[in-house]
Amino acid sequence: MQPPKANDLNLIVLALLYLAVSDESTVSGSLPCALRQYPTGSVCVCNVTYCDTLEFEEPIAAGEFVHVTSGRDGTRFAQSRGRFTPTSKENIIPEVLRIPKQRFTRSTRPITLQLDRRRVFQTVVGFGGAFTGAVSYNLGRLKPELRYSLYRSYYSKSVGIGYNLLRIPIGGCDFDLKPWAYNELPTNDAMLTNFTKLDDRDLMKIAQIRELMDVADNRNIKFMGAAWSPPKWMKSNNDWSGSSRLKSEYYQTWADYHIKYLQLVKEAGLDFWAISTGNEPMNAVIGFLFIRFMSLGWTAPSQGKWVGENLGPTLRSSAFRDVKLFAGDDQRYTFPWWFSQMNQGHPNATQYLDGLAVHWYWDGVTPPGLLDQAAHLYPDKLIFNTEASLGDKPFQTHGPILGSWDRAESYITYILQDLRHNVHGWIDWNLMLNEIGGPNYANNFVESAVVVNSTSGEEAYKQPIFYGLGHFSRFITEGSRRFETTSTDSGVLVVGFERPDGKIALILYNKKSSSCEVTIKDPERGTAQLHLPPKSVHSILYA
Repeated sequence: MQPPKANDLNLIVLALLYLAVSDESTVSGSLPCALRQYPTGSVCVCNVTYCDTLEFEEPIAAGEFVHVTSGRDGTRFAQSRGRFTPTSKENIIPEVLRIPKQRFTRSTRPITLQLDRRRVFQTVVGFGGAFTGAVSYNLGRLKPELRYSLYRSYYSKSVGIGYNLLRIPIGGCDFDLKPWAYNELPTNDAMLTNFTKLDDRDLMKIAQIRELMDVADNRNIKFMGAAWSPPKWMKSNNDWSGSSRLKSEYYQTWADYHIKYLQLVKEAGLDFWAISTGNEPMNAVIGFLFIRFMSLGWTAPSQGKWVGENLGPTLRSSAFRDVKLFAGDDQRYTFPWWFSQMNQGHPNATQYLDGLAVHWYWDGVTPPGLLDQAAHLYPDKLIFNTEASLGDKPFQTHGPILGSWDRAESYITYILQDLRHNVHGWIDWNLMLNEIGGPNYANNFVESAVVVNSTSGEEAYKQPIFYGLGHFSRFITEGSRRFETTSTDSGVLVVGFERPDGKIALILYNKKSSSCEVTIKDPERGTAQLHLPPKSVHSILYA
């Protein structure tokens, strides 16, 4: 890291002040958040010479733990350490971990979090975000030093939040400068004769992704592709958006299109882990009246026919037979009926599937039990949330709200809910957007966990959402197995995992407007007491 410039010293001073106030200097090796206050909340500023990190020594001795917390008060990844008190010594007052209490009004109601490691559920694959055309464009406007810091912030396993998933559009999506697909010309070209090389936009993405892997020192990223639309000539309405379906004479062509894409990106240096059957097929069936970006309409039976007769056999007989295939890629209200309807279109449709993909945009009005039903009906399938953002609804503020803790709480709430209902992987939408939530040719501006200053290219702002995500992604590593956790207070939520290294990761969320004391009871380690400030999220990692 380069020494700070004079005009960056204010950020360093803010960071040092934050470190002193949080009283965590003796337990954290991290670079602290350079906090900046806006009328709508607090962000952490990264620039060409400074960006906060998440670094800590993992606990080694049995019962030793590290406690990381973020909250509405501006705390970001503050750290402290402690030990469980063995059950046989419960008469001894357990060690208490506290962020300085004088800042909060305490609740007197005792809360117990009970762990049962014998009852186990799904195994987590990981967490990540999407690398759209907008992300690529914004990265290209940043100074290299800042770009590298953001790569590490997301994908480094030692100083960042440890992402390991990356969703990439196949062709264009709404977060592009204009709609596009491969082989737009010549039209009616069933053999895809013009699909022989990657578009320059994809070449730029791949160069940036390879740079990301180098800078973040992370070669374990799983790439997941999804197409928004084929070229217009394959569609019934000959348009990018609107009510549409795939013309039946191009069913095999559209399957071949995916194989050609996988081959070309492999030649360019990326091996895809998975693809989906296409982004949000209901957009061009029932959503076309208000959705103005690229989409391809499917009914579940017609998609099942395509998968069973074309995409499934083509993929499994190709050099990419091990690439996983997800279906759905739409809202929770499609679960689980969409997949049974696919089998009505072709009896073998779901046999070709490795996973079921869901988006979160209507989670507030659809019960999470639908995910449990899907897990019960298809126990051999992975369930992934593959897209999430805020600001998409007519009644919401479009684009970023700098420093909004309320928006971070939406993420924390629904990630917890998904994890407690059999979800194996969780992917956010755009890794970073500009100040208005774009660029986006359809003016479909939304929120992002990182907002870049596209004018100067020298600053980016980590939203509270970033830290909410990090409390899950850094601590729940690939291969972690969820076990049973219960809370005696509905205002304090908890989810627990045993990681492949044998350590236990707990994520706690105090959604109440008052602070509280909680007792964690682990039959194998004993008890520990924590003080949870109001509106705060916590990660506990122990041996």
